[in-house]
This record gives sequence, C-alpha cells and structure tokens, in this order.
Amino acid sequence: GVVHGASAMFVVKDGNGTACIMANFSAAFRMSYETVHGSQNVSFELPPSAEVLNSSSCGGKNASDSSLVIAFGRGHSLTLTFTRNTTRYRVQLMSFIYNMSDTWTFPNASSKEVKNVSSVTDIKADIDKKYRCVSTTQVHMSNVTITLSDATIQAYLSSSSFSKGESRCKQDKPEPSPTALPPAPPSPSPSPVPAESPSVSRYNVSGDNGTCLLASMGLQLNVTYARRDNTTVTSVLNINPNETTASGNCSSLLVTLELQSKKGMVLVLWFGMNASSSRFFLQGIQLNATFPDAKEPTFRATNTSLRALQATVGHSYKCNTEEHIRVTQAFSLNIFRVWVQAFQVEGDRFGSVEECLLDGNNMLIPIAVGGALAGLVLIVLIAYLIGRKRSHAGYQTI
Repeated sequence: GVVHGASAMFVVKDGNGTACIMANFSAAFRMSYETVHGSQNVSFELPPSAEVLNSSSCGGKNASDSSLVIAFGRGHSLTLTFTRNTTRYRVQLMSFIYNMSDTWTFPNASSKEVKNVSSVTDIKADIDKKYRCVSTTQVHMSNVTITLSDATIQAYLSSSSFSKGESRCKQDKPEPSPTALPPAPPSPSPSPVPAESPSVSRYNVSGDNGTCLLASMGLQLNVTYARRDNTTVTSVLNINPNETTASGNCSSLLVTLELQSKKGMVLVLWFGMNASSSRFFLQGIQLNATFPDAKEPTFRATNTSLRALQATVGHSYKCNTEEHIRVTQAFSLNIFRVWVQAFQVEGDRFGSVEECLLDGNNMLIPIAVGGALAGLVLIVLIAYLIGRKRSHAGYQTI
C-alpha cells in the first residue's frame, strides 16, 4: 500500500493577483523503471517543498484553458490542465514529467532521460463549485500510477477562495444497500461477434473559437476479461449512437471526444497535435465500463501514446477500410469508415482528404490483377505470332 502524506495547498493567480485555481490534496506516485539489474519499483510522495511554477496559467482569451504546474524534487513536475464548457469544468489532462537522472529517486536507472506521461481524468465539477473527494483517486499513466487523496480542487474561481457548493466524486457517494436491490437476473454470455457492423454516426465538438473536431465513424469495442468462474471471454460491443451522449472539449493542443452510454460506459478519444509538423493524430483512448459477470466488474483501460488517424492540420483523415487499434492487451477499438478532422475546421465542413494507406493498398489489388491479366494476354499473343512465323518457315514462293 501507499502511505499518503499531508495535503498541500496550491494557488494560481492572474496578473492582478486574483486566484483563478486553487487545489489542496496529497499525492503519491508509484512507478516502475529500468535499471542495470532489471525492472525496479519505486514509490514516493509529493513533498511539502513542492511549489507552483510561473508556467501555470489562468488561461488565454475567455480563460477557457488553464493549468496548474507543480514542481518538486530534482526536475519533476505534475501538471493539471483544465477545460470547461458553459456548465462544467474538468481536469482534462494530468501530466507527469520525471527526470531519470535523479539518482536519489531512481537509483541505478539505466536511462538518464526526462520522460513525460499523461492521462485524461474523471475529476470534474459544476462551474462555481469545488471538486471534493475524500476517497483516493487513481490516475494511471503507462508505467506510473498517481493516487490523490483528500482532494479539494477548483478552477475558474469567481472569488479568491473555495466555493461553498461542491461536486463530490463518485467514490465518496454511498453505495446503495444490497438488501434494497432485487436479485439480479443471470447475465447472458456475451456474443463473440455482433451480427452487424456498428452504425456510422457524426460527431461535432465545439469551443469558444468554433468547431475543433468533426468526425464520422462507427465504433466497436473488443474487451477481454475474466469471469467469476475463471473463464476468459471476449465481449464485442457496438457503440449505438441512439443510446449514446456525446460531449467534448477544445484546447490549443488537445481535443477530446467523450461518449457515454445509457448503461454508464464511457469511451474517451483525445486528439493531439504536433506543432512542429502541423499534423494531428489520435493520441489516446480511455474506456470505463462495467461487466456484471466479470471477476472484477469495473473495467478500465487507457493508452496515451497512440499515433493513429494522422493528417495535416486543416485537412481531414479518411479511411473506408476497418481500422484496428490496440489500446491494451485486454482492449482494442475497431473503427469503421472513419472521416475525422481535428483542431482547424472551417465552416463545419471536412477539409481536403488525406486517405489512409489501407485504402491505397485496396486500390492496388485490382490494378495488380488487371496488370497481370494484361501481361498474360501479351505473352499469349507473342507466343502465337512466333508460332505462326515458324509454321511458314519451310515454304518458298514459286
């Protein structure tokens, strides 16, 4: 287990000295890293000496994007990036930068690099209310797990103090009494493969500066889990647009699409941008779902280091061929007939199309077959002409 240290207060102020972000929490870090002797686990806490960096921000125009950057130790930092819409705000992305050359924290590390991991979070609250979570909240980032406890967080403050109203995390909400619930019917075994491909739906995410994401696609989930009888099954689920609520957020370097089903399943896709190459791409996928017949009913999977669906900013990415994206060993996402454009979307219309390699390969097949048939016809014709010439070789004109 991880022993949690004392909570610490962190405040971000604007140029006038007015607080725009306040956070009070304790954080524990648990991670693995490679040493000259193999893999090593390490645990440490956010120390009392941690401080807010000047790179923290109250946001640009309309204060839509803001961030809290906390520095500690020898070159480590924890960043909470906030976004909001008209009714809610959230920690859209939590990032952790750690310096492997810190021999005190990472003794005998085989790498001396500075590394960066990140993940979307479930930390969200209503505007003008604080986020409150006494229970522990874990954020998983590749080889790093960050555990927050006794957290009070608020962004876009209307005054320089926490609001009285609060939005409590789901971990703090009491579970319904088991005796008050009727017995659950037996869960049917999941169908291995749906009879049909998923329906293609159109999604639109807008922010203060207009549309930042336009997408048309069908989505299919492949989830492998262990059942209570210790058998392993793979559940293949289609996202039904008629039973799904879509939302999202826009920021300068991150665009998020969040899909939530009526049964409580949440699928999050977030798109990043490489500013140097001016290309956008599907950077991360996160799935939160519940399977009642599973040994561990709550299923979570996250991958923040993807590089899929890439295209030039201002253009759109299109692929009629089914694309298979492996998120984790237990979860993959199939995307059907995808057409997507992130960040720069003009007039709610797709820009110039950049087609996927899979569609290009499919076009090569009929071309190759046609070329082979043409070559075969040419060979037969040449053989016929040579044979005919030889058949007249023994005759002379009288």
